[in-house]
Amino acid sequence: MADHAGEHESVVESVMEKINDKLHDHDSSSSDSEDDKEKISSVDAVKAKIYRLFGRERPVHKVLGGGKPADIFLWRDKKITAGVLGFATSLWVLFELLQYHLLTLVCHILILALAVLFLWSNASTFINKSPPQIPDVILPEDIVLGVAAALRIEINKALEIFRDIASGKELKKFLAVIAGLWVLSILGNCWNFLTLFYICFVLLHTVPVLYEKFEDQVDAFAEKAEAEIKKQYAVFNVKVLSKIPRGPLKDKKFL
Repeated sequence: MADHAGEHESVVESVMEKINDKLHDHDSSSSDSEDDKEKISSVDAVKAKIYRLFGRERPVHKVLGGGKPADIFLWRDKKITAGVLGFATSLWVLFELLQYHLLTLVCHILILALAVLFLWSNASTFINKSPPQIPDVILPEDIVLGVAAALRIEINKALEIFRDIASGKELKKFLAVIAGLWVLSILGNCWNFLTLFYICFVLLHTVPVLYEKFEDQVDAFAEKAEAEIKKQYAVFNVKVLSKIPRGPLKDKKFL
């Protein structure tokens, strides 16, 4: 009987020890989770204080849309990016340096393709081979409608932005757009449209990857530049803009 009571007490003690261990583990895990939450909140607070160019909160890859296009812009797939840049460079050399025309190039490509297919179809009868099967190329209707819908949305957005700027509500945005158009007009006098498009294309494939590599240094410099621009704008606003008389502005609907 005494042995049975001793075994019962030992079982009870082991169960209590297991319960205490679980409670201790739960307390430690809860404390660890609280510590982790505090660390995460502190990290978020530090990140919030870090200046990012244009108020960027997402990585550069996400800003560029993610997926395959962002991989190409950021040289994640070097072969495809190099191929795209090589193709664009060859087109620029053909049309700009060699003075080749688009219509001439299209006609020459079609002549070459038709001649190769015609000769191959006729030569296949002499070499006892079946002629090549030319596939039927049909442009799907949904793709055309999708492109047209997307283009319509972008044009409506551009018209809405133009209306907001022209309404005189945001002077800062108005001055920025005027300055951008003025710089673009100067660049248009220096280069033609094809060269300007090629330069923008090359910049699109070089600037993002360089910014991603040196983003801390660029953001620090941009923060100082933005502070200086705001300072100069405040002086310009006090000395010039505040003295310009303004009449009452009314919202107008543009058809």
